Amino acid sequence: MFTSEVIYLDNLRTEATHTRSGNKMITDAPVDNQGKGEYFSPTDTVATALATCMITTMAIQTRNDGLVLEGIRAQVEKHMTTTLPRRIARIVVRLHMPTGIPVSAREKLQKIAHACPVALSLHPEAVQDVSFVYPD
Repeated sequence: MFTSEVIYLDNLRTEATHTRSGNKMITDAPVDNQGKGEYFSPTDTVATALATCMITTMAIQTRNDGLVLEGIRAQVEKHMTTTLPRRIARIVVRLHMPTGIPVSAREKLQKIAHACPVALSLHPEAVQDVSFVYPD
């Protein structure tokens, strides 16, 4: 079974359908590359996938540890190269952690996040600038 089906609409836009659920997502070319920037660009989805993968992987691997991870919030910045070939040069992820994460669990969470499948799949020259912000 295919993971998704992608159809080109027009005006540099695509519609992706998740095969299993039927959920849809539209992408648009970014403003700095002839698009209108009205939807996620393909590279925006990659940068965002890094944050969602980190959060999901931390939740999976600590599910039985009694840690409450609900409420983690991520801010994501994507920076493209300024020279050819055009690609993601740097992704900044700021993970705002919920209250109550014990100091003793923080290193484990950070290791899990940095070893998520998306982090391990990105080009080695794409800088992953990840920080964890704890409220206490």
